[in-house]
Amino acid sequence: MGPVGTAAVRDPGGTALPRGFWAAVRVWLEKPQVANRRLSGAAVQAEGTVPLGAGGEISPSIVTAGASGGDGGQEGRTAGAAELGRLWREVRGQLTLPPPLVAWGRPGELRAVLRTLLPRGRPAAPPARELAVHDVYNGTVTFLPLEENSEGKYLVKKSNIYQIQLKHIKDEEWSVSVVAPFPEDWFSDGIVYPKLAWLENELLSKLAKWSVEQKPSEFKSTLSLISVAKYSKVYQDLKEKYKEMVKVWPEVTDPEKFVYEDVAIATYLLILWEEERKEKGLTKKQSFVDLGCGNGLLVHILNNEGHPGRGIDVRRRKIWDMYGPGTHLEEATIIPGDSHLFPDTDWLIGNHSDELTPWIPVIAARSSYSCCYFVLPCCFFDFHGKYSRRQCKKTQYREYLDFVAQVGFVCGFHVEEDCLRIPSTKRVSFVGKSRTYPAAERALIDEQITQFINSRRTCAVATCDRRLGFNHEHHSGGLCKEAGSEPPEDETETAGTIWMPGFQPRGKVEQVRNCASLPRDFVDEVVLNVANLLLNAAPQKSCSDKQGGNMNTWNQGESLSLREVAEHLDKEVLKKLKSEYGGLQTLLKNNHQVFEVLNGRVHIRDWRKEKPPSKTKPEVKRRLSAEAFKTRLCWFFIHHPDGCSLPSEACPYAHGTEELRQSQMIKKKKHIQ
Repeated sequence: MGPVGTAAVRDPGGTALPRGFWAAVRVWLEKPQVANRRLSGAAVQAEGTVPLGAGGEISPSIVTAGASGGDGGQEGRTAGAAELGRLWREVRGQLTLPPPLVAWGRPGELRAVLRTLLPRGRPAAPPARELAVHDVYNGTVTFLPLEENSEGKYLVKKSNIYQIQLKHIKDEEWSVSVVAPFPEDWFSDGIVYPKLAWLENELLSKLAKWSVEQKPSEFKSTLSLISVAKYSKVYQDLKEKYKEMVKVWPEVTDPEKFVYEDVAIATYLLILWEEERKEKGLTKKQSFVDLGCGNGLLVHILNNEGHPGRGIDVRRRKIWDMYGPGTHLEEATIIPGDSHLFPDTDWLIGNHSDELTPWIPVIAARSSYSCCYFVLPCCFFDFHGKYSRRQCKKTQYREYLDFVAQVGFVCGFHVEEDCLRIPSTKRVSFVGKSRTYPAAERALIDEQITQFINSRRTCAVATCDRRLGFNHEHHSGGLCKEAGSEPPEDETETAGTIWMPGFQPRGKVEQVRNCASLPRDFVDEVVLNVANLLLNAAPQKSCSDKQGGNMNTWNQGESLSLREVAEHLDKEVLKKLKSEYGGLQTLLKNNHQVFEVLNGRVHIRDWRKEKPPSKTKPEVKRRLSAEAFKTRLCWFFIHHPDGCSLPSEACPYAHGTEELRQSQMIKKKKHIQ
């Protein structure tokens, strides 16, 4: 018996610990999936102080974890408290903590958390219940796994008890340990019960790191508005139901990202709407309109799951034809105004809706008093065009999120923020499902909205938000009073129907400006010029490689900053590149066979250092890699003075025309035609 592992922790300045330790424990309790990827999350049913003495009554201060735990509401809270009390009485009678566990401290110092661990994957392993007991006095948290017997009574799975301990050594030196009293009997299923080696190598290092990280998140906790347990189950069901979409995806976008992201968003909305029906006593499923629906998959899933609604987008997608008559999609341009209101719709959705994002709360507010909205901001747009930064103390993303939230507040909504569990860096969403004002004041709120929209167009960019800022306590703040609330005289006639004259929706034909449309000869010339610049730069770098006992030297060239590279290119070339999004950097990244761009510096790519394809890579990506093998000529074989750094059989590109294979994508297109 002894510690599974111990990690030394330094706390410079003595400001992080012990508070940071308990914050780290909280992450492991509420979000175990950030460490154990085989879990989809944890549902916290109840928590509260518990008596130390056997047979004592449960403390009246017990509370549940709200939406992230059980069913929510007063009934759920009462049931959670009762369940925690019953379990504690059963468990306390069974258990005496054996060494090397630290015995619990003084009476009144214990706090218990009842959670259920939710496995990931299909078929999912059964959930596992666990009681975590905090002893703040001794700096320990003890995890007691629970098993239900045939009589419905919970017993402690003693073989899998473990304790996390914090100890102060001296001055700035601390230690975090994981201790298991019965390591020889430890049971591991690799999911809810990982191996002891995992607790030592993975969990312990993360806890030590989190304990001294004093960087508070600027975002809400993930899935804070819905039940994680429900989300886990519904998501796995929908993922299984719609997984075939990945195989038949006709768009050029990554099928796995878009399919599973829309499955996750649909899951979130279905649970959110189910909870709303319970709260309001509704039996009919909510209707919706998805503005800027894109590929339409979210609409397809919601329609399939019984919600009446439609999606509208300025441009039809190829995949629309695959959904069938049950999915309602329209190709149309949305111009914010009186002609694009939805008075009979329950919810408006803005999923990466670009220039429509700030308008969605406005359209919802003016459609009807009961219309709600869900918006997931991505690209930064104001009412009139691209969003301009006004604060330097926040990240651009956080500043834009605050602006979108402010729009909702001005429109009279109680705005709730949540983080979705999707494969995207932009995953913060806003929900507006109730109003801050009575229905009789709609005209007053409408006037407030008009003033706010006009202020965004006429306020001086450099001074307006700097002076007024965004105050969550004063939701309608930020209006620039001196800017005037009336539209310009020449736009007064149209202001009644179009709320922002001059609003520019996306074009029906999507412009490709990622350097992909540049002439091939032009791109090849730029690539060759930049490569020669790096290869001829001094001092010259080389890399040795032993093959068959001989020492071969392959020139890797020098690395240069993007600015240094740009200074050596012709002005006309740079002018042409500036017309594309990303310019020179985008062109170089597009030609990843030749270049590697890291931290603003350009390098010649050395393919010997590339990691071999992962066996765990998703099936679609493995198939695409195999289909692309030897379908393009090797740039290094043709242009590099030392040739390719890889032998022909190891290089994914063709060493000469005799090795070229026809692209499988071309074959598929010919077959379709």
